[in-house]
Amino acid sequence: MHKITLLIHCADQPNIIASVTSFMASNDGNIVYIDQHVDREQNIFFMRLACEFSSGIFSLDKFKELFKSTLVEKYKLKWRMYSAERKPKMALFVSKYDHCLYDILGRYNSGELFLEIPFILSNHLDLKPIADNFNIPFYHVPVTKATKHEAEQKQLELLEKHAIDFIVLARYMQIVSKTLIDKYPNKIINIHHSFLPAFVGAKPYHSAYKRGVKIIGSTSHYITEELDAGPIIEQDIAHVSHTYSIKDLIAKGRDLEKIVLSNAIKLHANRKVMVYNNKTIIFS
Repeated sequence: MHKITLLIHCADQPNIIASVTSFMASNDGNIVYIDQHVDREQNIFFMRLACEFSSGIFSLDKFKELFKSTLVEKYKLKWRMYSAERKPKMALFVSKYDHCLYDILGRYNSGELFLEIPFILSNHLDLKPIADNFNIPFYHVPVTKATKHEAEQKQLELLEKHAIDFIVLARYMQIVSKTLIDKYPNKIINIHHSFLPAFVGAKPYHSAYKRGVKIIGSTSHYITEELDAGPIIEQDIAHVSHTYSIKDLIAKGRDLEKIVLSNAIKLHANRKVMVYNNKTIIFS
């Protein structure tokens, strides 16, 4: 049994769904999932489809070529097609905070995440024992103003060597360069608290505590050149009260970061996210 996942978007027009589903049926495909959305303001059609093929001689490359020649030009489709059996490869970038790393590796170790983690990279050595404990290769790549370009080249070498599909910044406290962003567009996932832009700086929870905030939250998004302004994948909030100490706020915030980031990773790894004009379409 072979299974593919297809993501498409194009200008909205009649018969797209009928044409795609007929194409799958005519090639002995059994559709097991289909969902679509039309952005009326931009007149853009989005669709995600999963299809199974029982033929033992199914070739994904040949099927892609057939799909391209039959439908892509006709409807001017922007499309991606994946083998649902292939696990995407994810690199983890970390610094010193360990809560997101522990959570991701725990879920990974239990089989909850459909992906591979070839390595963990950090600008510090603090979290190496965690990587060692989970038997995942750890690379220490220090970053300073003087070594930033050299560090970037080392990162790119490791990413290419391990054929990485996407990167997760699990509290990696460095600004990612344009070179890396261009190499992995909408494939670098970040996590941070949702106090921005109200409470900036090194101690946002202390500032929020002084203001007596009643809601805290976390946001996971794709990295773009504009800092913390990329397409949002996942968000969540929690209500807090005057009884919360700064320590309580930080603990609640870190809980949210872990949950939001793991959900964003699952959505991306399972091919459920589409990006259009800095906005995401998230399929169920």
